[in-house]
Amino acid sequence: MTTIALTIAGSDSTGGAGIQADLRTFAALGVHGASAITALTAQNTLGVEAVHPAPPRFVLAEMRAVASDLEVGGIKTGMLGNRGIVEAVVEGLSHFPGVPVVVDPVMVSQSGHPLLTDEAIDAIRTKLMPLAVLVTPNLLEAARLLGETIARDEAEMAAQAERLRKRGVHAALVKGGHATGPLAVDILVDAQGTIRLEAPRTRTKNTHGTGCTLSAATAAELAKGATLREALAKAKTYVTAAIAAADELQIGKGRGPVHHFHAWWPREH
Repeated sequence: MTTIALTIAGSDSTGGAGIQADLRTFAALGVHGASAITALTAQNTLGVEAVHPAPPRFVLAEMRAVASDLEVGGIKTGMLGNRGIVEAVVEGLSHFPGVPVVVDPVMVSQSGHPLLTDEAIDAIRTKLMPLAVLVTPNLLEAARLLGETIARDEAEMAAQAERLRKRGVHAALVKGGHATGPLAVDILVDAQGTIRLEAPRTRTKNTHGTGCTLSAATAAELAKGATLREALAKAKTYVTAAIAAADELQIGKGRGPVHHFHAWWPREH
């Protein structure tokens, strides 16, 4: 049977992040992608110009339609926008019993445009995270989910990941991609303890969609039957290679996307 993963997220009109990045990631990893679109965004590589949230009832209808026909093996959530959509997604997940859910709590675009209301953050914290096997906040998102200051080092990242896990999620990955230094270090805390995932930091401005790509890759690997730690290790390897190859692409005037098909496209592209 064909492996299927579902992304529940917003659309990026230039294809660098969101639904488009997730579907490309699924495809690159040999997984069929289904989608429930939570919002339309008018954006480009320079920034977000406008956001049009989908009606929560329609988001729920999308999820029900997928659940009634497809055998989904992994799910990721991305940009959800407002409390009504978060609550619709929580209800929709009841139609996917036993399917692992990865929550990427997208709050702010790379250009600084807010993508999540304060009420929605609370709903993610109290209603959505307890349904997830993994939550994947970056440094800012982890701090906002906890109401704390941004972690300054790996010890504080680990402590915040543990506090997130105590809120009901099976595991928490605090991502250090926005930090500085020669290595991009993420800290995972799960029931087995704490591990550190590191990769060389690539000097490139083309990092649009990295968070979406990591969570989508993790969901894809979970759908294929990997354990959580196996899925994260494979996802980290994939996104690191996609970032390293990003400058092979010439897309837009600002922060371009990572290269999801780095293993497939000819180098001259």
